[in-house]
Amino acid sequence: MGDSGDSSKKGLEGTGLALPPNKHGNLISASSDENLNHILLRIKSSKTPTVINYGASWCGVCSQILPAFCKLSNQFPKLSFVYADIDECPETTHHIRYTPTFHFYRDGERVDEMFGAGEEQLHDRLWLHS
Repeated sequence: MGDSGDSSKKGLEGTGLALPPNKHGNLISASSDENLNHILLRIKSSKTPTVINYGASWCGVCSQILPAFCKLSNQFPKLSFVYADIDECPETTHHIRYTPTFHFYRDGERVDEMFGAGEEQLHDRLWLHS
């Protein structure tokens, strides 16, 4: 219905936003429930601090913070960054009630959660968990 975008694109590519390139290979996006489940399993067995950004293409606040999220992935190369669109991963993200929601993991355990976003607040939370 009037969607002129390429509906086959998913994850970060499917947002249609001009996003800064990731320089460190520490930013990935989940494109399906199966993919997100695999990422979550890797997080649980990893020592690398990780942040997951649960967003949606139709969410205005998500669209505002996503470029900053991508930019911040370049400023925090020792953190892993994951973007998950709740519409592309509906079964795995059914517990997400607000977008954007950020989950922070350390040593495989979720240690923090943040709702909504401003770039400064996100930066401070990333610094805290890096």
